[in-house]
Amino acid sequence: MKLKSLTLLMLTALSANVLATEVINHKSPYCGCCSDWSKHMQNNGFEVKDVLHDDMNRVKKQLGLKDSKLYSCHTAEINGYVFEGHVPAKDVKTFLANPPRNAKGLTVPGMPMGSPGMEYGEKQESYSVYVFNEQGQAFEYSHYKGN
Repeated sequence: MKLKSLTLLMLTALSANVLATEVINHKSPYCGCCSDWSKHMQNNGFEVKDVLHDDMNRVKKQLGLKDSKLYSCHTAEINGYVFEGHVPAKDVKTFLANPPRNAKGLTVPGMPMGSPGMEYGEKQESYSVYVFNEQGQAFEYSHYKGN
């Protein structure tokens, strides 16, 4: 019985450490939806540090986003990967648990209504999350249907 309790305690501690992955969220000081995305990530077990920048395009390029069609408003770094825009925490967790080979990160281009941080009542647009690589190629990773 003690071994079972100890095992459960260790698994709980390990799970908490896995979820406490640090997110560095690069954003404009004037963007509220970026802060809302940070809250979404915190509510899903991530530790988020917001870093403010006046020139986000420079940050995106420095972090390896080569195609401006993949851009959104904020850019996050997690465990050496890049997460652009309003990527759901669920997709971030799935990606980090098993990163696709040669992947640089995930992106949700633009600012789709209903994505994390872009909630507006019950309205939700259809949008896709894309995985992208160092060469700037992007492939659909997941899709969310609108209403």
